[in-house]
Amino acid sequence: MGAMATKGPILVTGGAGYIGSHTHHALIEQGHDVIVYDNFATGFRSAVHAKARLVEGDIHDESRLTRLIQDSGVSGVIHFAASLLVGESTEKPLDYYWNNTAGLMCVLRAMRAADSRAPFVFSSTAATYGEPESSPIPETAPQKPINPYGWSKLFSERILLEHSARTGLPLVILRYFNVAGARMDGTLGQMTANATHLVHVACQVALGTRPELGVFGTDFKTADGSGVRDYIHVEDLAQAHLAALSHLWQGGKSEVFNCGYGRGASVLEVVRTVERILGRPLPHRIEGRRAGDPAELVADSSRLMRTLGWRPRHDSLETICRSALEWERSRLARAEK
Repeated sequence: MGAMATKGPILVTGGAGYIGSHTHHALIEQGHDVIVYDNFATGFRSAVHAKARLVEGDIHDESRLTRLIQDSGVSGVIHFAASLLVGESTEKPLDYYWNNTAGLMCVLRAMRAADSRAPFVFSSTAATYGEPESSPIPETAPQKPINPYGWSKLFSERILLEHSARTGLPLVILRYFNVAGARMDGTLGQMTANATHLVHVACQVALGTRPELGVFGTDFKTADGSGVRDYIHVEDLAQAHLAALSHLWQGGKSEVFNCGYGRGASVLEVVRTVERILGRPLPHRIEGRRAGDPAELVADSSRLMRTLGWRPRHDSLETICRSALEWERSRLARAEK
C-alpha cells in the first residue's frame, strides 16, 4: 500500500507493544504522523520510533484522551492497548474486562466527546472463535470463546459494531491468528519477558535463556499429532493495519477480517524449523494436552486479500523463525555488554 496524505496524525494506543510498535514504525515509514499513547504496563520506550509523538497515559483517562483527540485532530485511530495472555485472563478475569472491554469504551467515549469520527482499526483475535467446528475459519464462523481474554475481545467487537452502526464510525476489526517474528532489519521484535508465543519461546530455548520447550499434546488428529496454528509474520500484520486504514480513508465500508496465511504449521514443524536454522537439536519435552486446545486453528484470509489487496511478503515459517531468532540473539548480545 502506498502512503496517503492525511490531515492529522494517527493515534496508536498501545503503540509501544509488540504489534503496536511494528505498526507505528511502518506508518512513519509511509510518511504518516503518529501519536503513540501507552502507559508502559507491558510496552517498551525503546520500541517507540524517534519520530513518533509519545504521550504516556492510560486508556481509562477519558478527559486526557478527549483533549488529545480534539487538539491533535487525529485522522485515524488504531487501538492495540489490551491485555493478551490467555492463562492470565482465567486467573484475573476482571482485569481483562476492565483493560480490554472497558478500556475500549473509554476510547470510544473520548472520541465521541471530541466529536471525532476518525476511522478506527481494532486489534482483535482468533480467540473469539473458541474451539472452531472446522478449519480454515471464515469470519462468519460461530464465535464461542473459551476464556475471559476471548470474551473480552468478543464483547469489544460487539460494542464496536453496534457503535459503528449507530454513529457511522468507519471501522475495521482485524482478528489475528498466531503472530510471530521480528522486523527483517533486526531493529524491533518481541520483548515481553513472560511472552508465551511458541516461536518466541523456541528462540529463547535455542539461545539457552529457557531450559526447554513444552510440546503440549502429540495425539491430535493432525499429520504429526501436534497442534496446528496459522503463524503470521508481524511485519505482514503491520501492513494489514495500514491497508485497513487506507481502505477506510478511501470510503470503504466497515469490515471484519481474519489475519493469517490460510495454512498452518504444527508445533513439531516449528521445532524442526528452529533446529534446521540452528543446525542442532532443540531441547523439548512432550507433555499432555492443555484444556481447550483445539487441534487446528487456520485462518480463511481470502476476504482480507480480496477486499484490501493485502499480500504477505514474509509468509514462510523459516523466515518467521529466523527473524525471531536473530532478534532474540541481538537482544541477548546487548544485555551481555
